[in-house]
Amino acid sequence: MGRYWRTLRSFWGAALAAELEYQINLLIELLATGGNLAGSLFVLSLFFRSGHGLGGWSWEAALVVLGMYTVLDGIASTLLQPNLSTIVGHVQNGSLDYVLLKPIDSQFWLSLRTVSPWGLPGIVLGVVLMVVGAVRTGATPSLQDLLLTGLMLICGSLILYSLWFILAATSIWFVKVWNATEVLRSFLAAGRYPISAYPIGLRLFFTVVVPVAFLTTVPAEALLGRANLSWLTASGVVTILSLMASRWFWKYALRFYTSASS
Repeated sequence: MGRYWRTLRSFWGAALAAELEYQINLLIELLATGGNLAGSLFVLSLFFRSGHGLGGWSWEAALVVLGMYTVLDGIASTLLQPNLSTIVGHVQNGSLDYVLLKPIDSQFWLSLRTVSPWGLPGIVLGVVLMVVGAVRTGATPSLQDLLLTGLMLICGSLILYSLWFILAATSIWFVKVWNATEVLRSFLAAGRYPISAYPIGLRLFFTVVVPVAFLTTVPAEALLGRANLSWLTASGVVTILSLMASRWFWKYALRFYTSASS
C-alpha cells in the first residue's frame, strides 16, 4: 500500500503542476459551475411556485439534495472524467499495452492517474448550498449525522465510479462508448431532485437499475438527521457490489483485449 500511496502522490503532484499553469481556467470553471447551479435552482423553484412540491420535500430540504448533486458532479469533474474518459483513447491507440505492462495494477492506474482542480468550484458551491439548505430547514445535525453524510457521499462517489468504469471498459469490445457515458450522465442528472419526487416506476428504476437514489437523496437525508437504517445499509451493500462488479468486469474484459502489438 505504501508504494501505491507514493505513486498516487507522484501522479497527482505532476498533474496539478501541469494544470495550474492555466489558472484562468479556475475562474472560467467557477463561472460555468455557478451558471449551471443558477439554472438548476431556477428549474427547482418552478416546482414550488406552481404549488406541486417535490415528493414531500420542502424547498430548503430540496436545496440539500441539489447541493449533494453539485458536490458529486464536482468530484466527477475532478477525478472521474479526467481518468475514465481516457480509457477509450488507450484502447483506440493501443497505448493500453503500456498500462498493462506497468508494475502496478492497471485499474488503479487508469482510475487515478491524473486529477483536475477545475471540479473544486463545484464541490465548494455544493457544500455551501447544502449548509444553507440544512440551516434553513432548522436541522441541527450531530457529529454522527455529519459522519454518516460523509460516508454516504463516499459511497455515492464509489457507485458512480463503478458504473462509469464498467461503461468505459466496454470500449474493449465497442471502442467508441461516448454515447453510452453521456446517457449515464443524463440519468445521473435525475439526482438533482429527491427520489420521492418521481413516479413509482422511475423510483424503482433509479434505485435498482441506475442507483441514483444512493448518490444524492440518501446522503441528504443523513445530513438532515432523518437517515433510515435500511437505506444506509442498502447504500453500503450497493457500493460493495458495484466495486466488486467493476473489478470483475475489468478482469473479464481484459481476456478479450487484443494488444496493438499482437
